[in-house]
Amino acid sequence: MSAPETPGVQYAIGITALQATVAGPVLLPGDASFAAEIATYNLTVVHTPAVVVGATSVADVQEAVRFAAVYNLPVAVLGAGHGSSVSSDGAVLITTRRLTGLSIDETAKTARVEAGVRWGEFVEQASKLGLAGLNGSSPTVTVVGYTLGGGLGPFGRKYGYAADHVTALDVVTANGELRHVTADSDPDLFWALRGAKGNFGVVVAIEFTVFPLQAFYGGGIFFPGELAGDVLHLFREWTQNVPEEMSASVGLLHLPAAPFVPEPLRDRVVVHLRIAYLGGPSDGALLVEPFRKLGTPIIDAVGPMPYAAVATIHNDPVDPLPVYEHAALLRELPAEAVDTLLRFAGPGSDSPLILAEVRHMGGALARTPEVPNAVGNRDQTLYSVFLVAAGGPPDAEALHAYEQQVIDALEPWSTGRRYLNFMFANDADPQTAALAYAPEAYERLTAIKRRFDPSNLFRINHNIPPAS
Repeated sequence: MSAPETPGVQYAIGITALQATVAGPVLLPGDASFAAEIATYNLTVVHTPAVVVGATSVADVQEAVRFAAVYNLPVAVLGAGHGSSVSSDGAVLITTRRLTGLSIDETAKTARVEAGVRWGEFVEQASKLGLAGLNGSSPTVTVVGYTLGGGLGPFGRKYGYAADHVTALDVVTANGELRHVTADSDPDLFWALRGAKGNFGVVVAIEFTVFPLQAFYGGGIFFPGELAGDVLHLFREWTQNVPEEMSASVGLLHLPAAPFVPEPLRDRVVVHLRIAYLGGPSDGALLVEPFRKLGTPIIDAVGPMPYAAVATIHNDPVDPLPVYEHAALLRELPAEAVDTLLRFAGPGSDSPLILAEVRHMGGALARTPEVPNAVGNRDQTLYSVFLVAAGGPPDAEALHAYEQQVIDALEPWSTGRRYLNFMFANDADPQTAALAYAPEAYERLTAIKRRFDPSNLFRINHNIPPAS
């Protein structure tokens, strides 16, 4: 059942008991702090839960899950609110921002991070120790949410996905039990949690390997829009021969005349080359030199940089925005594919997209890690395409339609598969969610789901239903 519009006596008693038991806030629609508690980074996502629990501890999470199980309500989890899937309407929404434990063992080269910690906080602490994690491009994404979906970052071609280096997870499963999960304690659940996000419980903490890294050769070069074709076609050829130490992407940006945009880039189309090279600076400069020969950049910020500055490679916005996103995986990037992307997102296209990114994959991203996990579609993928459009609800249909046109036009070079962290609200039906995995892996996931969540309590996500 779901929470009725006029709650019954037993449900009201249950809410009162939950408020008395949980240390953090337990809020209902109409409460003064309700809207602030459910606020997200992506402003197109509107949560409408029956109750929101601001967890301050593992015990709070357990109580919230047990309450949901008693009243047969789905459980949703909100970290930073970058990703979006299905509506939390009528759910028990658990916010994790108060779970802020973060410790790094400098000797063992390991870290333990709770569910509310964001990558910016981790990078700040790790960089002081000369260590690095496999962070994403945005400093405001939570470490746990990003990693559970795979974790594709600026050092991916060298080290693989962030999920590949997880050594343990603490998860509250559908029966309210806290489990410390490792490859030895429960190989099936350990495999599934690393790559299927929140389908099997609420992950309250993860442990993972960190790497010695004080500095690297990287940053971004902004070229004027008229060089878009030159940059993208060179990128296509260049990526066929670069070493695995080089991770790179190119973004076609249609930037507004807004204060958060650097003055030279305002109200224009620009091409943003993003570089992260884990070799020496001189080798890095030689690798990037062909792009610098294309023409005079607007901004050239590629050079030796400390790990603490890693977020400046992409310069993702940190303030909440209303965005609609879509993505595809490509098995190849021939000249025709580049021309197709330029037609839809290049200068003169009248594109409503604020970003069309092509990211080079392969390298360690294409290999199965030493301890396999559920992150799928590795060996066929050489590039990813990521699209972002900004606008309010009246624009949603048109923006989604335009993004779908781009994805459809790239279909001749697509793998037909998906990457979970690049799946969004329009991808939430189970048939689409299944595209994140090979068929045999998906079948295994549904069997594990039946074991740990037979009633599909954790379905406010890109859902994997339990096997029937």
